[in-house]
Amino acid sequence: MSSLEKKLFKDITVKGNSKESYDIGSKYYRGISTVNPNNSNPVLYDIALIKQDIINHFHIRQGEKLSDPTFGTIIWDVLFEPLTPSLKDAISQNITRIVSSDPRVKVKKIIVDQYESGIQIEIELEYLPYNISEAMKFSFDENAGFLSS
Repeated sequence: MSSLEKKLFKDITVKGNSKESYDIGSKYYRGISTVNPNNSNPVLYDIALIKQDIINHFHIRQGEKLSDPTFGTIIWDVLFEPLTPSLKDAISQNITRIVSSDPRVKVKKIIVDQYESGIQIEIELEYLPYNISEAMKFSFDENAGFLSS
C-alpha cells in the first residue's frame, strides 16, 4: 500500500449508528391517528398512542381481519346474548388476550357488566414502560356502536 493510500484511509472516518437514548419523560412511542378529524396534529405519543391502539383493536370484530382471523374481539358477536357467567368468562379471556398482545401494557383487572342495551367493560391497565395504571371503560351498544371513556 502506498503512502498516499495510507493517508487516504487515515482521513476517512465512519460514523456509527447512533440512537437517541430515551428517558421516561421523552416521546418513546410515536404513531399516527386519523380517528379524530379535529386534531390539528395526527401524531400520537406514548400513552395516548397505546390507548388508541387498544381502542382500535376493540373496533374490529373477531374474524374481520383477513390475515389474522383470531384478531379482534368477540363482544360484537355476543351483544344480543344473555350475559351469563360463562359468557362473562369468555369475554374476560378475550379481553386479556387482546391486551396481552400488546407488550407495552398489562391487565390488572377486568369487569364485564351489562348496561342498558349493551355490554360495558372496564379494564385496569398498567403501562409497563411508565409504571402507570389507568382504567379504561368501553361500552358496546346494540344501537350506538362502540363508545369509550
